[in-house]
Amino acid sequence: MTGCVILTGGPGAGKTSVIDWLAQQGWLTFEEASRYLIIEQSQHDNGILPWTDLPRFADLCFAMMSEQKRAATQQPWAFCDRAMGDICAYLALGNQAISVELKRACSGYYPQVFMFTPKQEIYQQDSERPHTFAEAMVVHQQLVATYQQLGYQVVEVPWGEIKKRAEWILARLGLESLK
Repeated sequence: MTGCVILTGGPGAGKTSVIDWLAQQGWLTFEEASRYLIIEQSQHDNGILPWTDLPRFADLCFAMMSEQKRAATQQPWAFCDRAMGDICAYLALGNQAISVELKRACSGYYPQVFMFTPKQEIYQQDSERPHTFAEAMVVHQQLVATYQQLGYQVVEVPWGEIKKRAEWILARLGLESLK
C-alpha cells in the first residue's frame, strides 16, 4: 500500500521537524498549510487569520491542502504536515459548521495517521502559534478524536530525537530501506 501519510498533532509536538528531516532524506513532503497561510496573511492589512475569521481561514487551508493532496496522491509516498482532518478539528473547536465537501475531502489519505503529542519542555508560543500549552493539549485531543471519527487509525509517535521518530514512522510503513 502507498499513500499520502498524515503527520499531525497539537502545536509544539515536533512534527514539522520530522517532516523537515524526511524532506532532507529525499521524501516528498508538504509543508503545514496553516502556518504558511498565517505568515502570508499576516503581511496584509486585512489578512484572513484563524483567530479573526476561522471559516474563511479554513477555506484558504482547504484550497492549499486540496492542491497538496492532489500532488501527493500522484506519487507512491508523500508526507503531509497536517491535512484536511485538521481543518475539521479546528472548526469543531471553534463551534463552526463543517461542510459535506470538507468531510468528503478528508478521505483518501493513508489509513494510519501519525499523531505527535505536544511536550511542555519544548513548547514555544510565537506569532503563528499563539496557544498556551494547555490550549495546545485541547487542540491535540480534538485532533485525535476527529481523525478517529473520520475512520483513521491514530498511531501515537513516541517521543525522542527527530531522526529516531522519523525512522520509527518509516519502519511502521515498511519504508526504512527505500531511501
